[in-house]
Amino acid sequence: MNMVLRGVVHGKTIVVSEDLGLSDGQAVELIVMPTMLSETPPVESWSQVAPKKLPGPPPGWKPGGIATAAGMMAEEWTEEDDRILDQIHADRKAATWRELPQ
Repeated sequence: MNMVLRGVVHGKTIVVSEDLGLSDGQAVELIVMPTMLSETPPVESWSQVAPKKLPGPPPGWKPGGIATAAGMMAEEWTEEDDRILDQIHADRKAATWRELPQ
């Protein structure tokens, strides 16, 4: 079981933000990496720290629009491109496998 937790170092003790779910005295291995925060908020306030926001869709994106990676190629797509993809598909279906010796 691997967990990523935040904590604060006090000498040889690390105070973590939540219960580890391990019994007292259980041996563990640690990989310690300092955070990039210049000042770590107190453990009590960690639940109040806003989570990171993920980037949203690119500017000008509209649901159902053709401005997707595949949709942007629609105007340049040719019959030759379709033939190449059909050939790749056929080659994969016709792949032969040799038996491994026992």
